[in-house]
Amino acid sequence: MLLTMYVMDEIDAALDFKNVSIVGHYIKDRTQNAQFVIISLRNNMFELAYRLVGIYKTNNSTKTVTINPAEFTVGTQDCEKDTAAKDQEHKHSELAAAGQAVTVT
Repeated sequence: MLLTMYVMDEIDAALDFKNVSIVGHYIKDRTQNAQFVIISLRNNMFELAYRLVGIYKTNNSTKTVTINPAEFTVGTQDCEKDTAAKDQEHKHSELAAAGQAVTVT
């Protein structure tokens, strides 16, 4: 079965926080039968993502960082989980330093 794929570039740029959330939830509700690639700079759009892909340039080359927000753990007692969370935080900081993220739902 082929799924429809939508690519949207900064559709939330002119929206306020509330409307970004409305659009984000609208899109997330429709991911059952389609795939959405959304280029966004808005945190509340990131929070709804299934995957985050950061794209940035360093030393004259383009690099990417991929994050699964569901794998983030906060305030865990388990040492292994703390290490995994720190790794994810490092990736997230690289993504933030990139200044732009691609949200894939």
